[in-house]
Amino acid sequence: MNVWIEFFLSNLDMIYIVILALFLGVEVISAVPTILHTPLMSGANAIHGVVIIGGIIALALAPENNFLLLTFGFLAVVLGTLNVVGGFVVTDRMLEMFKEKKKQ
Repeated sequence: MNVWIEFFLSNLDMIYIVILALFLGVEVISAVPTILHTPLMSGANAIHGVVIIGGIIALALAPENNFLLLTFGFLAVVLGTLNVVGGFVVTDRMLEMFKEKKKQ
């Protein structure tokens, strides 16, 4: 039997969960009003700290001669850090809009 068919048949429950999660995610995101997208996305970007931790763990546990794993771990740390910093910058700019202007 083909390896891919065997993989799909042995993980069919997980595949159903991923497909249902995709549909649920699309429905939840489409129900969010436009004015809330920026705060929700900036908060979601900050959660990407988990990606940074995962990349650091992958780098720590990677053998020295496994350059593919080292590259992916490094990319995960760099891109996750950019995403977290971007999320905080967007949040800070958004909160600046709600502060009262100082009279000069």
